[in-house]
Amino acid sequence: MKKAQNEPAGRVGRKPSLNAAHTAVLRAIIQEQPRASLDEVTRELFRRAGVKVSTVTVRKALRAAGIERLKPLRRAGERAAVQGAAPTRYGYTAAHRRTDGPSGMNTDLTDAEWARVADLFEPEGKRGTPPRYARRHMVNACCYVLRTGCAWRLLPKTFPPWQAVYKAFSRWAAAGVFEALHDRLRQQWRERMGRAPEPTAAIIDAQSTRSTAQGGATGFDAGKKIKGRKRHLVVDTLGLLLAVTVTAASVQDRDAAAEVVAQACTKVPGLQKLYTDGAYGGQCAQAIEQTHGIRVEVVRHPGNRSTGTWQDAQQPLWPEVVAKGFVVQAKRWVVERTHAWNERARRLMAHHDRSNWAPLAWVWLAEARILATRLST
Repeated sequence: MKKAQNEPAGRVGRKPSLNAAHTAVLRAIIQEQPRASLDEVTRELFRRAGVKVSTVTVRKALRAAGIERLKPLRRAGERAAVQGAAPTRYGYTAAHRRTDGPSGMNTDLTDAEWARVADLFEPEGKRGTPPRYARRHMVNACCYVLRTGCAWRLLPKTFPPWQAVYKAFSRWAAAGVFEALHDRLRQQWRERMGRAPEPTAAIIDAQSTRSTAQGGATGFDAGKKIKGRKRHLVVDTLGLLLAVTVTAASVQDRDAAAEVVAQACTKVPGLQKLYTDGAYGGQCAQAIEQTHGIRVEVVRHPGNRSTGTWQDAQQPLWPEVVAKGFVVQAKRWVVERTHAWNERARRLMAHHDRSNWAPLAWVWLAEARILATRLST
């Protein structure tokens, strides 16, 4: 049976949604972000090439280009590789010891540190009755409680009465003095490090900390097996604090991200990129991008078997066996280091306060205390 004269020689289908140029863009994306999920690759393709397609279309285009998702195989006893020579030993040395201050404690502010922050606690031109206790002495008492974690009633007698110190602490916290103190020192430190006063990239993470019998908003973190509260931090690429919120430990990271990211974007309108871990991926990352107009990049562990690693056939094969255990992740380690800085203060190792404002004030004071020491040495 012969074909009709006007019948086409072959079947004419719909024009492909992705062409060779789009495939080149996809190849560049997976080279830059080899552990990105399929949704993240699709969103990045739309951002770079302006083409909006489904994840199924992107998957087919990746397979046609020889790009497959390789999920690592783990072997028992595999450990993270140690790079370089033997690790340097760190510890508390004489360089970390401070001389005793006027109160007889080495937690007091030095003259150089007080000179940088005195105007925030002793505003010029203020009228009224002179303070009964020196403001510097009151700040030193707050620093002592922060560093040692003692109860207010157990303040040494070399400090003013605990009632006066607590009242001053609550008044400064309500006025945002500790946050303003840290923001000033953060800009000064960034300028000393040769950075712009305000950052353009930030990292977000949360840390669950146990609570005491004081009460307050607490919950149970089923992942970390901790009953208490959770601190949500947004820091810049130097690890300096931009925003902090405190919730019950039962609140998921993705549910608390909106508030802390909004605070960071309000304080630093120039933010352009936010690095997160896998807990903030998916709909949470999309909501942040749509609400604040900043890019969200999820940094995942190389051994993550949920998303795996995109493997380009034109590139060297990714090792099937990956290091097991702790592996330093680019960008994410910065915020983890900030959590470690906070734990130097024993007041922040557990939540002793029933109120919601006190834990925030302690974090701002702890970070400001670190920067004041850096700038004065």
